[in-house]
Amino acid sequence: MKKSKIGKTLPVPGLLQEDPLAPAGSAATEGDSPVPQLNLANHFLIAMPSMQDPVFGGTVVYVCEHNENGVLGVVINKPTDMTMQVLFERIDLTLEGDQDSAVDQPVMFGGPVQDDRGFVLHTPGQRYSSSLTVTEEVAFTTSIDVLEAVASGDGPPRMLVSIGYSGWSPGQLEDEIGRNGWLTVGADPEILFGVPIEQRYTAAIRLLGIDPLMLASEAGHA
Repeated sequence: MKKSKIGKTLPVPGLLQEDPLAPAGSAATEGDSPVPQLNLANHFLIAMPSMQDPVFGGTVVYVCEHNENGVLGVVINKPTDMTMQVLFERIDLTLEGDQDSAVDQPVMFGGPVQDDRGFVLHTPGQRYSSSLTVTEEVAFTTSIDVLEAVASGDGPPRMLVSIGYSGWSPGQLEDEIGRNGWLTVGADPEILFGVPIEQRYTAAIRLLGIDPLMLASEAGHA
């Protein structure tokens, strides 16, 4: 089988601390303490029904990190045609034991950034070499050891695996929100890990106390 481009050396979380998204020359000078106007970590970004973007239209994005260097998140409701079994075959790992539920689980399209690499949202617990704890209920891991643990049957009890992630440079997401591109709401881990993929968009909107049908109607008459 042809090997995937998915590498075994995955990017380190805290990517925004290294400022990969900010333009050259944008680093803070000594004495500055830039603070983002919004901190949307552990929030959902919900694409407005009017958004026609081919990448983000109809999506829900879980924000893992938001600081002065930008925003990093993962689309949670856009499955690829790749299952976990196919992913594991392509990175030379074998799912051991009775893991039928993991075998058929779809891998998400997390976003257009580094879409040749894997990222895992999961419940915290076991320590992994490159992992960012977002909350007590959600962690974000990019090191291969989390998938090795899954293969051996010792992985996180709940997880979402994606190819690629979503990133915004400083101020970019705030501008898109200001232009009514996104709704934002505090994230519910049950939507991340428990709600069926096709229901996540509607479930996220309902966190706002909004009827999704009414929102679609208003967007249609904008």
